[in-house]
Amino acid sequence: LYASVAGVVDRVNKLISVLPLKTRYNGEIGDVVVGRIVEVQQKRWRVDTNSRLDSILALASVNLPGGELRRRGAEDELSMRKYLVEGDLISAEVQNIYHDGSLSLHTRSLKYGKLGQGCLIKVSPSLIKRRKTHFHQLACGASVILGNNGFIWISPIRGEDAEGGFTQNLEVVPEAEREAIARLRNVILC
Repeated sequence: LYASVAGVVDRVNKLISVLPLKTRYNGEIGDVVVGRIVEVQQKRWRVDTNSRLDSILALASVNLPGGELRRRGAEDELSMRKYLVEGDLISAEVQNIYHDGSLSLHTRSLKYGKLGQGCLIKVSPSLIKRRKTHFHQLACGASVILGNNGFIWISPIRGEDAEGGFTQNLEVVPEAEREAIARLRNVILC
């Protein structure tokens, strides 16, 4: 048997398929993704998640600062740029897949939200396996988020955020933690 693409062989009983090494991200419901805010629109943000189309993060799909649950009104829509602006990095979960293939994201859990200081690495989505957990705290003093979309976020370990994931910690990162992050980055890229 010869494959038309180079990649990893996937066998299920007698069915043999090849997953290509270089591909765009095809989302599934429940996937953890790391993305970059591309545009702020009316009642939603457009997010680059390394897929064919930009993903959508609706205003109703985020926890407001303070963890309060209430209806989103006109004042929330006007203050959307206080939470996320263009260029911000977020971690989110795929909530729905639209008929055109674009993804709907949500950050309703406190483990999702805006990402602060750290390092973003882009790898092929075929290298990231779907697992039960994609959030890892390593003994070397770094925290890693393995996004199913091929984006990997490495950051220093910080305490839990009670603000719902929208505050940014701009404290100076100690040199030992920066060195651990740089070594992890080099290990992943090599």
